[in-house]
Amino acid sequence: MARDYAARCPVSPVRSTWLLAATVLLFARGIAAQKVRVEEELEAYPTESVELRCQFIDGGGRTKLTQVSWIWEPTDGQRDNIAVYHPMYGQSFPNTDFKDRVVFLHNSLENPSIRISNLRMSDAGRYTCEYATYPSGNEQGTTTLTMLAKPKNSAKVVTVQAGTKSVVVAQCEAADGKPAATIKWLASVGGNHSTSSTNGPDGTVTVRSEYRLVPTPTDNGREVTCIVNQRTQERPWDHAMKLSVEYPPSVSIEGYDNNWYVGRSDATLLCLANANPEPTTITWTAVSGPLPDTVVVDGNKLMVKKVDDAVNTTFICEVKNKHGSSKTQISTLVIEERRETTPGPSSGAVIGGILGVLAFIGIIIGTIFFIRKRQEDGEGPPKHKPPPPVKASSSTEMNLDDETTGALNGGAPPVLDDSAKYDNVNELTDHNLDPSNHEPPAANISRGESFVSPAMFV
Repeated sequence: MARDYAARCPVSPVRSTWLLAATVLLFARGIAAQKVRVEEELEAYPTESVELRCQFIDGGGRTKLTQVSWIWEPTDGQRDNIAVYHPMYGQSFPNTDFKDRVVFLHNSLENPSIRISNLRMSDAGRYTCEYATYPSGNEQGTTTLTMLAKPKNSAKVVTVQAGTKSVVVAQCEAADGKPAATIKWLASVGGNHSTSSTNGPDGTVTVRSEYRLVPTPTDNGREVTCIVNQRTQERPWDHAMKLSVEYPPSVSIEGYDNNWYVGRSDATLLCLANANPEPTTITWTAVSGPLPDTVVVDGNKLMVKKVDDAVNTTFICEVKNKHGSSKTQISTLVIEERRETTPGPSSGAVIGGILGVLAFIGIIIGTIFFIRKRQEDGEGPPKHKPPPPVKASSSTEMNLDDETTGALNGGAPPVLDDSAKYDNVNELTDHNLDPSNHEPPAANISRGESFVSPAMFV
């Protein structure tokens, strides 16, 4: 019903202006009525000091101040007086927790500001400066004190064994911070993290984060970084760690070159193991039985002092660590004479050859392109304007007298066209060079003469 009335009776612009003016007036009167001036919010750290300022503003000077008190209201507790000042009876500090840590900065009712020293996290809360006045009664102003705490950051790796299940491989913690910190991870391995927080009795928060993955031998030594962000830190805190993944050994034997000839003295085999932690034992054995007398073992190295038929066998290398053991074997073949080996081309020569071939191909492609370009330019239209064509004339027209020819040319001297001249020359040349043409040239016949030969009488 109220909505229908508002729809039928909209507020006029004049009425809106009066409402706005009334609101501003009430707000101004509220400010004027606020006679106790304090700071609304303050921030501080443990073990430091903070000053809570308070001042009574009396424009008319008609208010009589009787007493001032500072009342502390903790975040989750009851109100309690911590400091009282009376102009006749002096100072009083009723709360024993603040008694040795609170002092009045000025021995005055008009400015009863206090200082709290050796702050604790539990000191956070609302502090009210309250006046007992006459005749208006009590006047007060409240300051909210927020306690901040820098977190104690730490991070560590967790040594794990390679397996098929997701486990915690790194941990990061931001302890006793306020406000609570946020933890992020930067990692080059595939994994995920979980975060939890715990509230302390003094209002601080401890945040813990764990990074998890399914560890494999290739993850050992990979790097993960914990990043902590918190309001009290000038910049994010970060700590890089290398994962520690333990796994049983994997073994390989190197050094055999298929050229163990009789009498050779520098034949050597190396037993290489990939393990974490490092192998505890490395054992060399032979399939044929005990190691030959010409064989010397030094850790992972098996050396043959002189190759003979006794080392024509299969050698076995076994490696152990606390997570297990692994072994591999290699068969060595003794030959009578040394096998000459031809060294292959070096990598530098191979690379140089490839570059040379590429350069040669580039030269060929460039040459072909240049030739085709020249051909296209030669087949294009002529760059000069050719002379106009001239109608070929008969031999009888060529025998016209100069006067007739001049008349035909408008009285100018006769002009012989160059193209016609060159065409006649070419015709004569072709006629003279043709060996099949042995007929004498035809005689010139003037106009009016007959082309029929006269009769011959016998």
